[in-house]
Parts: sequence; structure tokens; C-alpha cells
Amino acid sequence: ITLNSAVEQLRKEGNELFKCGDYGGALAAYTQALGLDATPQDQAILHRNRAACHLKLEDYDKAETEASKAIEKDGGDVKALYRRSQALEKLGRLDQAVLDLQRCVSLEPKNKVFQEALRNIGGQIQEKVRYMSSTDAKVEQMFQILLDPEEKGTEKKQKASQNLVVLAREDAGAEKIFRSNGVQLLQRLLDTGETDLMLAALRTLVGICSEHQSRTVATLSILGTRRVVSILGVESQAVSLAACHLLQVMFDALKEGVKKGFRGKEGAIIVDPARELKVLISNLLDLLTEVGVSGQGRDNALTLLIKAVPRKSLKDPNNSLTLWVIDQGLKKILEVGGSLQDPPGELAVTANSRMSASILLSKLFDDLKCDAERENFHRLCENYIKSWFEGQGLAGKLRAIQTVSCLLQGPCDAGNRALELSGVMESVIALCASEQEEEQLVAVEALIHAAGKAKRASFITANGVSLLKDLYKCSEKDSIRIRALVGLCKLGSAGGTDFSMKQFAEGSTLKLAKQCRKWLCNDQIDAGTRRWAVEGLAYLTFDADVKEEFVEDAAALKALFQLSRSEERSVLFAVASALVNCTNSYDYEEPDPKMVELAKYAKQHVPEQHPKDKPSFVRARVKKLLAAGVVSAMVCMVKTESPVLTSSCRELLSRVFLALVEEVEDRGTVVAQGGGRALIPLALEGTDVGQTKAAQALAKLTITSNPEMTFPGERIYEVVRPLVSLLHLNCSGLQNFEALMALTNLAGISERLRQKILKEKAVPMIEGYMFEEHEMIRRAATECVCNLAMSKEVQDLFEAQGNDRLKLLVLYSGEDDELLQRAAAGGLAMLTSMRPTLCSRIPQVTTHWLEILQALLLSSNQELQHRGAVVVLNMVEASREIASTLMESEMMEILSVLAKGDHSPVTRAAAACLDKAVEYGLIQPNQDGE
Repeated sequence: ITLNSAVEQLRKEGNELFKCGDYGGALAAYTQALGLDATPQDQAILHRNRAACHLKLEDYDKAETEASKAIEKDGGDVKALYRRSQALEKLGRLDQAVLDLQRCVSLEPKNKVFQEALRNIGGQIQEKVRYMSSTDAKVEQMFQILLDPEEKGTEKKQKASQNLVVLAREDAGAEKIFRSNGVQLLQRLLDTGETDLMLAALRTLVGICSEHQSRTVATLSILGTRRVVSILGVESQAVSLAACHLLQVMFDALKEGVKKGFRGKEGAIIVDPARELKVLISNLLDLLTEVGVSGQGRDNALTLLIKAVPRKSLKDPNNSLTLWVIDQGLKKILEVGGSLQDPPGELAVTANSRMSASILLSKLFDDLKCDAERENFHRLCENYIKSWFEGQGLAGKLRAIQTVSCLLQGPCDAGNRALELSGVMESVIALCASEQEEEQLVAVEALIHAAGKAKRASFITANGVSLLKDLYKCSEKDSIRIRALVGLCKLGSAGGTDFSMKQFAEGSTLKLAKQCRKWLCNDQIDAGTRRWAVEGLAYLTFDADVKEEFVEDAAALKALFQLSRSEERSVLFAVASALVNCTNSYDYEEPDPKMVELAKYAKQHVPEQHPKDKPSFVRARVKKLLAAGVVSAMVCMVKTESPVLTSSCRELLSRVFLALVEEVEDRGTVVAQGGGRALIPLALEGTDVGQTKAAQALAKLTITSNPEMTFPGERIYEVVRPLVSLLHLNCSGLQNFEALMALTNLAGISERLRQKILKEKAVPMIEGYMFEEHEMIRRAATECVCNLAMSKEVQDLFEAQGNDRLKLLVLYSGEDDELLQRAAAGGLAMLTSMRPTLCSRIPQVTTHWLEILQALLLSSNQELQHRGAVVVLNMVEASREIASTLMESEMMEILSVLAKGDHSPVTRAAAACLDKAVEYGLIQPNQDGE
């Protein structure tokens, strides 16, 4: 084979794959051909073809690059010019797209496609010019009203600020505001200090900076990074949150720049985005320890650092930003983690600040790649704790212990190392007996956090249980007693769900749980203290007796759900844990009976399930939780804009939702209370397990309810991606089946939904399941493909040469499984109606085609008969040749009998077949005109 013929062969292979809709495969073939030292002419064609693939895959940047390479090789390549114009149009660069189209028209003046494209793009440009000129005056007018001191607080001012925000949401509007000296004018609005004007300015800036790196850098340059970050620290929560949103948008724009790199003209204008990113992060770290900053502002700064610093994926090898933040700011983060809310110290903190600091520390630690990096983290933490613990008196020791607590709640390896520092554990034990409530609280909390860590649990079980019991029984302060109780709960639940590993004497666990519920229901106690009661229940609900009593206690459930909605966000994980335990939605595998016998024989411990954890008890508990309003509470928890809603917390909520929708009759309740909407974000973000559980819950809802009611408006399109994720081979057969059923429902609703399924590249996976051994999965996949076949793209796949899609449908129409037959025959009926060319191919795909169609028409199932009759009618109408073959077989007799039946769809279809055969002159009507 010569080099040129090898290139030609690969090009043809790529063309065939492109026609079949396998754009990735086609791209690979063209790339391989380019690597064979093709001639310049062949290279131009291959680059042009690669551009077509990238257009189909919606990667417009690459499409433009490939088309440009083709044009470099051959300046008169009209196809490459047209493809580049399409890519440029999609990228919003209309002025450049026009130049390419004008060149196309000059090369081929009679080509109507080029003429139409040029007209369309000309119209778009005129519209843009008209829009820009009309907004010029509007922007000027809005700023005049907003900056007019006499218009203070008027409705006119309010409307102007709303209009400005709306205008900034559109890229053209944002550009117009930016070019009209808008950032400087918005700075004047920020300087007024009026809440409404500051909010309008910040929201407008969000529009200006959103997904636009150069405008973001310019905005930071005009306003000053320090000034923007300082807005986080204002007392107004609304302004602080709006500033947090703006900074998040800025981070995203800058990070995008770092990821893409910068080149050409943009590189000359823009400062290095990585440097800008570090300046922004450095200012946020400074804000953490700045006196006078509000607690809410500090929390928002921690939230931004959690989102911006660690790598999004561990596949990304670059963790330099994390290492830089640890070196520059670890002490500052630990300072927030060691600050007390009560009594207020130098730094104002909220109930959530320490938990946010713990989460940030945990994420930074998890982002480290090697032992040397982790050792540096430990060293910095230990040095900071020692600096407070040694030579700073009692206040310093308290600060150090509080910091150790923060680490134990976050990167517990670092917390354990800190506990082992000389004198720390002894101080914790000693301070538990302090007369001062503040000191006692810090020490007891540290003891509780240490109790959950395997390294320390045995030490604390030996030394701490008697101390905790004394505190619980003797302390006069509820705040101390409740925390001591949680420590006991934590130590008492070490056996988890294993009934044979109970830590306490019979009845003790129930007594502790009763006391927890009593404190939980006491609204005279502050939310921060009541949170500990939920922490206790999160451990105690491993015991099935506790679960049963808890779900019966309507007042306790109501108090739990109210607390989950409160400002005390750190309670979320404990609430979710208790709900997972009550619904048994943790992973549990039934042990193999043979292995159990073997373990008993070898005198090994065998885990036992509590009798009240049997499925009937779990179902009853789910019903009681639903009646108590668990769904509404969980919907509020999902909406939480707080770092406390970690990936693991989201996973717990996903597990509970899946348990709630297990029974078909409960799904209506879940949907009515907003469960469907809440599941979408859980399925799109979180741990792999959490996303899969949420996606499976979405599938169950989509199967049994009307998807348009369950997911109103645009939300229905967001459901597709989670459902497609369940088709992957690492998911269980049940998950595959439920995803196929749900996608079948969606594919039957609208063309836009079918397009969304196609865009998610689901078709190859769905087709793969048509060969599955399990008949229910095979049937569901066939039904799904048949619904998708209403789309032109799927019809093209069936029509493309060299595939067995049509053959499979014909063969499945002759299977014994009636439901599979029905799905396949329905698909055939529709495809032969939409694409008559397929009719002539049916006799070619299998020699049994005639028997299969005859069996459909002779079926006792009227639905199968009708589908078969429609296929035969389509074939008869498609060509005289096929009609002749059909009429020469037993098919004519079958049709004659069916045509004499009552006036059903089958009768009408059979009669239409015979009428067409008469028209062709293949048969004659008898004397009665039949």
C-alpha cells in the first residue's frame, strides 16, 4: 500500500464515520491520516474535514483553528472558508465571519447557501449596531439618575438600577457599559455607601466580568483589588453576599485565563492572569485576620477560598496554588479556626466560621500530592499551636486547644498529630473540670472531636468516659451537659449498625437519645447548643430502637427540621447523618450465609442486623418522615449557599432522597414538596456515589410521574445529563434499566429533549444495551431508540450504509418477548413512514423478513397487528417491486382477511395495502368490488 493510498483510505474511512454520526471516530481517522506525511493538497482537505468534525462536536475554537490551517494550504478552499465563517459566527466574531462569507460568494457567486448565510449574518450585524446605538443613550440616562443626589430613594432610581443590572447580563450591554466609562461610574455608586446603590453596582459588575477575562482585569485595575475585597467585610449581609458573588465570577474569569493560556493580541493587553489570581487570593487571606471585618464577611472570604484554591480534579497535576496559599496564609486560616464566638475576641466570627475554616484546611490538605508537602503542612500547624500553647498563659492554651478542635474537624491527620504534642491532651482533660464555662466548653468540644478519631478513641474510652459521665451527671450548665452527652454518644456508637457490638448497657442508649430529643425540642436553648443534641442523635441513630422512637416523636422531628433551616449551618451534616440512619440508606451488604457459618466455626466476630432494621420497619419509618415534612427540610438544606454543604453532606442527602422515592406511592409527595428540583443540583455536583444516587432518584421520578410537571420549564433539560451518567458500565443493571426507562419517557416528549439526549452522546450507549442479555434492559433500550428515532439525526444513522441497526429492529420484531416485539415493531413502523428508502432494505437485512411481518399480522395482540400492518403499508407504498413480492406470498391472503374485519386501524391499513396493490395492477378486485 503506498503512502498516498493509505492517506486516501483513512480519509474515506473518516468520511464514512462522519456520515454515520461518529464524529470522534472520524476526527481520529483524519488525524491519523495527517500523521502520514500527506501532500499539501491532502493536508488542506484533512484540516477542512477536522474543522467539520469540531463544528459538529461544538468545539468552535478548534474548528476555527483547523479551517485556518486548511486556508493557509489553499487560500481558495471555499469549504474551509465557509466552515471558518460558521465557527466565527458561533464565537460571536461576526465581523470576521462576514469577510470569510464575502470571499465564499466571490468564489462561487451562484451558491445559494453562501448567499443565504451572508444575508443572515448581515442582519445580525445590523441588529447589533442598532442595539448598541440605542443602549448608548440608555446607559448615560441610567447613570445620571443613579448619581443624582436629589433622586434619593425614589422609584425612578430603583428602576434605573434594575435596568442597569438587566442590561449587564447581555454581553453586548455589558460591553456598552464598560466602554461608557461604566466601571468608574459604578465605583462612585459603591462609594455612596447606600445599600441599594451598592447592590446595583455589584450586580452590574457581575455582568461586566462574567466569563470575560480582559474586562475582569481592567475592573480590578480601576477599582483596586483591595477595595473590591474589602466590600466583603461590610456589616450588610446582602452587600457582603453580592461582593462574594462578584469575586466568584472574577475568580472564574481569571482561572479560565490561566487554563487557556493567553496568546496574540489579548496577551499583549492582559496582565498575567495567574498573577492577578494570586493578588486576589492574597487580599482574601489578609481579610481573614483584619480587625473590624464582619463575621459574615470572614465566612464569605473562606467560602471563596474553598472554591477557588484547591484543584477541581486530582487529574490536574498542578497544585502550586494550594502550596502557595499554605505558605502564605495557613496561619491566618488557623487564626480564624482558633477564634471564639463567645466571648467575642479580636476577630468577629459566626457560628459557622470555624467549620468553614476546617473545610478549607481539609481541602488544602487533600490537595497535597506527596509526603514532603504533607509534612510541611503538619510542621506549620504544630508550630502555630505551640506558639499559643507555650508561654501565653491560660488564654493561649485555650486558643491552641480550639485550633486543635478545628483541625480535628478538618484534616484529622493534622489534628491527631497536634493532640500528641506534649501537654495538649492533659490540658484538655484538666480544663474539662474548670469552673469557667467558656474554658470547659472549649475543652469538652476538643475531647468530643478527638473521640471520633481512631487513634485517640481507645485512650479517651479509657480516660474520658468517666470524666464525660461526671460532667453529664453533675454539671449545672446545659451547654456542658449536652456536649458531654455527645461525647458519650460518639463513644457508644463505635459498633455502628452492628447489633452485637453495643457499647453501653441495655437501655442506656435509649436514655441518652431521650435526653437529646428533650434538648432538641427546648427552644429556650440557643441554636448553637441544640446543634449538639442533633450531633448526639446522629451517632445514637445507628441503634434501631433509637430510630423507631425518634420517628415517633413528632415534636423532635419538627424541631430537627426547623434547626436545619436556621442560621446554624454547621448542623446540616448531623441532620443528614441522622436521616441516613433512620432510612437505612447507608451501604449495607447482606453477608453470605456460608461465610457466616465459616466465621462462626473459626470463632470470628459476625456482624448482626437489628431486628428493627428489617425492610418493613424501614418502610414504615420513611412514611413517618414524609408525613413530618422531611422533603421540605431537605430542599432548604440543598439550597444552602454555604461551604458546610460539602460533597459528603450532599451525598448523605442524595442517599436519603433515594430511600424516600423507593416506593412508587411516595413519589408524588416528594415531587409535590419540591424534591424533584432539589435532586438536580445533587446529581450534578458532589461525590461520584452521591451524584449516582441522586441520578437514580431522578430516574425513578421521571419513570412514574409526568416529567413536565415534576421538572417544570428549563429544569427538564437539566435532568438529561444525570440520567445519561447512569448508562455507564460501572453502574448497576438496575440503574442502567431505570435510566433507559426515564430517557424513553423524555424522548417521547419533544424534539428539543431528544436533541439534548443526542448532544449528551447517549445514543451509542443506549444502542449498546440493545444487545444486553437481560431481557428488561434490552427491551428498555429498544423502546428508547425507537422514541429517539423521531429525530432526523437518528433516522440518518439507520439510513447510513454498512450498519445493522435496521436488521436488529426487524429481528427483534420476531422475538418471543411480546413487549420487545412491540417496541421494535413500533420503531420499524415509524422509521419506514419517515424514511421510505428503508422499506427497500428490509428484504435485504434477513431472509426471515417475510415470516416476521406475517407473524406480526397474525398476532393475537391488536397493537402488534397494527404496527405490522403499518410497516407492510409503508413498504407497499414505497415501491411496486416490494409490493409485488408481498402480494406473491401468503401476505395477500392475510391482508384480505384483515381487511374484512370491523372498522379498526388494522382493517384500514390492510385495506389501504390492497388498494395500492390494485393501483399497481398487481391484483384485481373481485366482483363485489373487494
